[in-house]
Amino acid sequence: MERPNILFYFSDQQRADTLGCYGQKLAVSPNLDRLAEEGVLFEKAFTAQPVCGPCRALFQTGRYPTEINCFRNGQPLPFDCKTVADYMDEAGYETAYVGKWHLASHRNSYSEPPDIDYEKKAIPLERRGGYKGFWRVADVLEATSHGYNGFVFDENMNMCEFKGYRADCITDFALEYLDAYDGNKPFFLTISHIEPHHQNDRECYEGPIGSKVRFADYELPEDLKAFSGDADEMYPDYLGCCKSLDDNLGRLIIKLKEKGLYNNTIIIYSSDHGSHFKTRNKDTHMMGGDDYKRSCHDSCLQVPLVIAGPGFKGGKRIKELVSTAGLPKTFLAMAGIDIGEAMIGEDLGKIASGESTGRRNRIFAQISESRIGRCIRTEDYLYSVYAPGQDGWQQGSSDYYEEDFLYDLKKDPYELENQVRNPAYEKVRKELAEELLEEIEKAEGVRPVIAPCSD
Repeated sequence: MERPNILFYFSDQQRADTLGCYGQKLAVSPNLDRLAEEGVLFEKAFTAQPVCGPCRALFQTGRYPTEINCFRNGQPLPFDCKTVADYMDEAGYETAYVGKWHLASHRNSYSEPPDIDYEKKAIPLERRGGYKGFWRVADVLEATSHGYNGFVFDENMNMCEFKGYRADCITDFALEYLDAYDGNKPFFLTISHIEPHHQNDRECYEGPIGSKVRFADYELPEDLKAFSGDADEMYPDYLGCCKSLDDNLGRLIIKLKEKGLYNNTIIIYSSDHGSHFKTRNKDTHMMGGDDYKRSCHDSCLQVPLVIAGPGFKGGKRIKELVSTAGLPKTFLAMAGIDIGEAMIGEDLGKIASGESTGRRNRIFAQISESRIGRCIRTEDYLYSVYAPGQDGWQQGSSDYYEEDFLYDLKKDPYELENQVRNPAYEKVRKELAEELLEEIEKAEGVRPVIAPCSD
């Protein structure tokens, strides 16, 4: 059987509920909605790390960010990590990458310059995580561009300027790759958009011009209505970013069909993490900083995940909880590469086909920067712990945690009432603590102490 092409199309800081196939009422995602009708949609997909750099490190290596010292932003991918691109290259795949990388530079803080600095410079081959072919990338794309206009660098270290809306231009580079693709090898192409992530230096979301009018009739999700944040100001532009991503997904699908590649290409659509729109950045126990994402809540952890193509057909909707930590293993399985236990997570293809049995219906996540945190999410509960007195920017893990959050999701689906101090949930807390300790030990090789909340 011909090996499939694999196209990983992922956004940055996108909530699942921005998309029609996840319940969005406005016409934001007609192309993805059609793709979901053809393929497989995972209704409850969660990130294992709600920060840009760490999640990307996991996507490239299939290893927890704490294991490879990429637990926060500003930490480069280690040279000795065998990556998805390395495996793909060995298996005869052509590898290509377009967009935001975020895994080459090193920072000790954001109050001083990077000590390894590729934030606005070309990334050398040895820092590209095994990608040896087509490359149109900026390490920190928000530092080399805004919503309109900017630059990336190619595989020969040349600057490639672009004019126009950023998501359109990043997709133009991907189309450039597909236009030149000769079909001699199957391809593994990653398109890493920064939209709908806020533009750091302007402290706002930058949708295409007209987004505020086009999406003026938005309805805020219930968790954002309940707390004060900046969603009322930012949501129309946020949705505008998401609509642009969908428009550009449509352009890629058209190109794949024009080239006769569509029927043998698996398309994966997901995001690194969600956004809480500054509704959770004043929580207690924060030892570092946050703006939009560094918490255990579904607003940050739940992401879209749609896979369509060979092996992923039929318009299925998977209700089990899954972690995007399994994506690297899944990519390799798509290419016929059995990675065994060398990478974390599950082959999501087995879950989609119903082959996976006896699995625990729960997800585990590591939280960094805002705190050193760990959480477990089951069908009924969300339970999270933090390391008191420990800075989540400076350290990745701890041997001592205290309870931070407990939500009863059947009674409180929007996570509004923290039950961590409620004596009525003592038995539940103990059971969840034991489950969380199992996950920490499996991921990090240590079994820390989890104590009741002390304040």
